Amino acid sequence: MNLYSLLVGDITQQDLLNYYNATITYEDMPLGIDGCVFCYSNINNIMINKNLSYYKKRKTVLHELAHIELNQLNQVNKDLFAFKVSKYEDEADKYVKFLLENVKSIKTG
Repeated sequence: MNLYSLLVGDITQQDLLNYYNATITYEDMPLGIDGCVFCYSNINNIMINKNLSYYKKRKTVLHELAHIELNQLNQVNKDLFAFKVSKYEDEADKYVKFLLENVKSIKTG
């Protein structure tokens, strides 16, 4: 089970959330913060800015799930004070972009 399975419609978002033991909450967040993910008590908590558009919320959920799938949560905690967090943001963005492009090419090809 992975993001690709979600994007091609083999599983639902809830299936993937269950697989990753994750929850999503929609909260008021500061301007410029789309979302975040953190693990607490072995639950992956995804927070999404509730003021985003529908499309941006969906894209942000994919991005935060990418952090989980790429196993970045433990590494980010170790690197947080090393100022390497942007590396993980870029990696998650590139991963989601790669998946979306592959799904698009399969559907149009």
